[in-house]
Amino acid sequence: MRILVVKTSSMGDVLHTLPALTDAANCLANVTFDWVVEENFAQIPSWHFAVENVIPVAIRRWRKNWFAKQTRHERHQFIQCLRQTEYDCIIDAQGLIKSAFLITRKARGIKHGLDRKSIKEPIASWFYDIKHPVPKQLHAIERVRLLFAASLNYTCPTTMGDYAIARHFLSALPSDNQQYLIFLHATTRDEKHWTEEAWRQLIRIVEPSGLKIKLPWGAPHEHERAIRLAQNFRHVEVLPKLSLSQVATVIAGAKAVVSVDTGLSHLTAALDRPNITLFGETDPQLIGGYGKNQYSIISPSKSMQTITAEQVYQKLKDFL
Repeated sequence: MRILVVKTSSMGDVLHTLPALTDAANCLANVTFDWVVEENFAQIPSWHFAVENVIPVAIRRWRKNWFAKQTRHERHQFIQCLRQTEYDCIIDAQGLIKSAFLITRKARGIKHGLDRKSIKEPIASWFYDIKHPVPKQLHAIERVRLLFAASLNYTCPTTMGDYAIARHFLSALPSDNQQYLIFLHATTRDEKHWTEEAWRQLIRIVEPSGLKIKLPWGAPHEHERAIRLAQNFRHVEVLPKLSLSQVATVIAGAKAVVSVDTGLSHLTAALDRPNITLFGETDPQLIGGYGKNQYSIISPSKSMQTITAEQVYQKLKDFL
């Protein structure tokens, strides 16, 4: 049985889909998946044992120059690739109009998705042949697991979901495995940032433990912040520019992680590393860290500025 998964972005949402694939692979014989995903996250599905083909899409990039000749050529090539296979089942786990209209409806096979009362954008459900109700109050991972189980006609397991990607990185762990912490300081929205003063205070508190701290980054402004956080601390390393796979390898070798609400925090959960995630306005109940040793520190005032370094260290000591 060959299944097409449509889950294009964001990083966290893509990672949240992995346990559903594990469920299906464990419950069904001879099932394989192809996966349509945004080009920036194309590495992630390839880490899962049940994914055979990854089909990159570039909607985020295309919409900047939608009618440009190169964009039209790339879209045509994508549709040709998409339509090469007749799928036994197509599962649109994205639930958005753009994914349903531009991708799901063009694929060949019976199309499944959430019904209009369960989905984020109800119009998207018009493009599905079979629509499934899924409670909205569940964590995002459990919602996707239920959608897959309903689409593929098996009973959704009641045990905690398994991302099944940590094993992919076991053979590539760094030599200083488990002897360092990672601080994930970068996120997309200002209100999700913890103050640089608080980060530096936490760095200072950790120093007597003898553990190193590694600071990854993606964009140039994140690199600049990492340099400021590391200034005058000999136990802090600002990592070089890394691919997503390289970042995952570094995370997989960490003793523990402290993070703000960011995609790499979900990657940490998927890699089964202990993680403390700091939340301000965001409610982690529906989209927070899911997995073993995932802890949330939630500001009662909805402001990241009220979370102190001492609070975080008290929880971090459990892993040190």
